[in-house]
Amino acid sequence: MVAALAWIIERLLIQRIYHLPHMFQILVTLGIALIIQEASVMIWGPVGKAVAVPELLRGVLVIGDFVYPYYRLFLILFSALVGLGLWLLLECTRFGALVRAGSESTETVSLLGTNIFRLFSMTFALGVALAGIAGVLFAPLRGAQPFVGPEILGVAFVVVVIGGMGSFGGALVGGLLVGVVQSLMTSLWPQGASLMIYGAMAAVILVRPYGLFGRA
Repeated sequence: MVAALAWIIERLLIQRIYHLPHMFQILVTLGIALIIQEASVMIWGPVGKAVAVPELLRGVLVIGDFVYPYYRLFLILFSALVGLGLWLLLECTRFGALVRAGSESTETVSLLGTNIFRLFSMTFALGVALAGIAGVLFAPLRGAQPFVGPEILGVAFVVVVIGGMGSFGGALVGGLLVGVVQSLMTSLWPQGASLMIYGAMAAVILVRPYGLFGRA
């Protein structure tokens, strides 16, 4: 359902501004996100809803002095499998080759007889579907809240900047780095956890302005 909605939005709105600078696409998608957020508030109210962890994944694994909730272990495994599947899709299939080529030169892909706009629609729908899955998995940790989007978007922005735009491996490394920094600082200095995430981003930019795996 989320992917279908994304397909419609991309076809009706975003596809019309592909010829404009990327900043316009960012502004339009942010505007759409705000509309969806306010619509959620109108329908379900501003107060978040608690979401229970599935019964099968309740409980903890105790190893020495460390306690690992089953649900968080499941998230690690599931995320790894999704990441592997996405990498295989992008690197080992014709669809992935077209997506990578289209990100470099839309004209070249069009000359190969591929409908570039249809390709972009499919890619956009896939991305939104993955974001929807992430939201469902995140809900038991923080609840379903209409205003959690900006916080997650900020962390995602840091991950992309650290890893480098357009780099799948960079996104994985950036995500791991941000996760480690956030976990450590939550234990050592809870008030400064978010600050240190952005500090890590600034440090990477100073050394590599295009990110760890980004290209100029």
